[in-house]
Amino acid sequence: MAWIVETHGCDELDRSDAVAITPGGGRIGSLASGALDGQLSDRAGTVGDRGRLVDLHISEVDALIAGLSQPCDARCLLVPAAALPGDLWEKLIAREPVCLVTRLEGDEVLDTALFDAATISAAGETAAQLFAGRTSAAAFVADAVVSVFWSVPQLVVVGGGPVGEALVKAAGLLGWQTQIANDVATAAGLIAGLAGSDSVVVAAHDVDVAGPALAAALDSDAGYIGALGARRMQQARADWLAYRDITDLGRIHGPAGLAIGADTPAEIALSILAEAVAVRSGSGGR
Repeated sequence: MAWIVETHGCDELDRSDAVAITPGGGRIGSLASGALDGQLSDRAGTVGDRGRLVDLHISEVDALIAGLSQPCDARCLLVPAAALPGDLWEKLIAREPVCLVTRLEGDEVLDTALFDAATISAAGETAAQLFAGRTSAAAFVADAVVSVFWSVPQLVVVGGGPVGEALVKAAGLLGWQTQIANDVATAAGLIAGLAGSDSVVVAAHDVDVAGPALAAALDSDAGYIGALGARRMQQARADWLAYRDITDLGRIHGPAGLAIGADTPAEIALSILAEAVAVRSGSGGR
């Protein structure tokens, strides 16, 4: 496993990315849009049983291919998966925020400790501060590297239209990953994998699309479920769900969005995302 811990000249690199390198040289994921993957594969067999801190350079040609603004240098931790804490994988699958504290001796890894939201206070002040930032980041502290990983929030918009398009643009400014689904099968598949940091907004007017989407959202771990539409449309969806014995609709925010007097698609998108952030943070959204 490899991830970026420090860069010089390429601050735009995504710190939430990681790459897994298989013994045969295959790769799952990528770093720096693939610009570092080949070098990491070449180094993977030389890091020993515990891992190593490696210094890599992205050339002008590789930067151009990867869409980076300029050549740059990156430091990465390259660690055998077996040397990482065993319960890390369960937390990553659940997309829980985690903090790894990797102790070093020179450029060699000694060990890696795992902390989560319940134990982060024991990881030290720097780790707690990075963790509180709610975004992936890394820092060097004495003879250790602190790496914090927060999952990128996902937004599934069911149904398109002007509001759906505005949601995609606005969510992009927040760094969220957004996908639009216009049919039941696609929507259900996307929603099934959502976690508590994720959101679903149902904009479809057709109750035969909106109903199953809301049912899938209620059956998922999505932290925010929003439903666009007037009261009559909300009632039609509630009736569709009730007919299928789904009556606990407390998680559905409908009409979606905070009451800010939104009128245009962009304003409506803003009110919805503000409500989603408020729900995720536990704020009242007032």
